[in-house]
Order: sequence, then structure tokens, then C-alpha cells
Amino acid sequence: MSADDPLLKILACPLDKGPLTLLQPEEALYNPRLRRRYPIVDGIPQLLPSSGEQVAEEEHRQLLKRVNDPEDPPS
Repeated sequence: MSADDPLLKILACPLDKGPLTLLQPEEALYNPRLRRRYPIVDGIPQLLPSSGEQVAEEEHRQLLKRVNDPEDPPS
């Protein structure tokens, strides 16, 4: 899945129905409101509530920084 994939505009978190952010290169979709990450397996988003994993506070901060400033490389 790429950042310009039109599917990204209609995909929503199965828990809060809000928008998701594509994480590259890890191939995942992220909901920063609930701090949940959903994997993309073979190009297919796994959006069952049980497929999501909770992200720890420190990783959440790092992901938000990447999302807000995509030109800044991860540390």
C-alpha cells in the first residue's frame, strides 16, 4: 500500500471509526487517538479489532513525530 492509495481515504479504525495513518516502511495503519496499530499483510489491511495492537507511550510519541514531520528520519 502506498501513501497515495485512494483506499486510505475510506479506511477507518474499527473501534472509533476515525481515519488511519499509513506507517512506512513497517506496512501498518495507525490510529493515534487510541494508540493502536493495525498490520498490512500482503497489501491487505487487517482491520479487525483483535488484529490491532496497543502502542506504548514512548513509541506513540515517536510515531506522532514521524507523522507530523515525515522528512525527519526516525532516531
